[in-house]
Amino acid sequence: MTDPEKPARIALVTGAGGGIGRAVVATLAARGHAVVASDVDAPDAPGAAANVALDVTDTAGVERVVDDVETTHGPIDVLVCTAGIIRPARLLDTTDDDWAAVLDVNTTGVLRMLRAVGRRMAGRRHGSIVVVASNAGSVPRTGIVGYATSKAAAIHLTRCAGLELAEFGVRANVVSPGSTDTTMLRALPVAGAVDDAAEKAIAGSLPDHRVGIPLRRVADPADIAEAVAYLASDAARHVTMQELYVDGGASLQT
Repeated sequence: MTDPEKPARIALVTGAGGGIGRAVVATLAARGHAVVASDVDAPDAPGAAANVALDVTDTAGVERVVDDVETTHGPIDVLVCTAGIIRPARLLDTTDDDWAAVLDVNTTGVLRMLRAVGRRMAGRRHGSIVVVASNAGSVPRTGIVGYATSKAAAIHLTRCAGLELAEFGVRANVVSPGSTDTTMLRALPVAGAVDDAAEKAIAGSLPDHRVGIPLRRVADPADIAEAVAYLASDAARHVTMQELYVDGGASLQT
């Protein structure tokens, strides 16, 4: 339950039109946050206090939207970056355009958000940032070289941000999902006898050097959102620069 006498925390979520982003909005709202849901086209995210258009590839637009959110709703306490795209391709087939587009959203887009919101949080000496990356950022994957590289860069970017912002009382952490039941997963090309993307992920693929998922299920977006909500909360007040894997054991991290 939330304290009716305590002002709601303001949370800004990017990529709120996607499966994970929508789940994050709903989960944070259920915990009493006033959530501003954003995506390149204004989403219709259940539980959001407001839905706004935000293109993370537009530096001036990011600064303008962040300023508008703080003017209209109040200081941003929590930033969650879930905006991301994927353009599947193996190394030898990756074009310059696809490479640039994926990094512009998945890595530089995170930089733009961390810079705009982090500057304001640092001035207030308070705030929590959570970046949703991917276990592909630490475990090599075939067929998604641009996506995996962009997520690896976003993970390290967030750690560096966390180190620089720590003196101001601002935390920055990463949630790295594995295969999650979203439109992005279903859109991936799946070859072989197993036609369903979720079943393919669970089974793993020896030719692709990919282990399966030990828990024998793909994640639900709510599983990722719960991890985000923990890292954003005061329960994690002494946790920063950390990466939390939510992948059913698929990355075999120790």
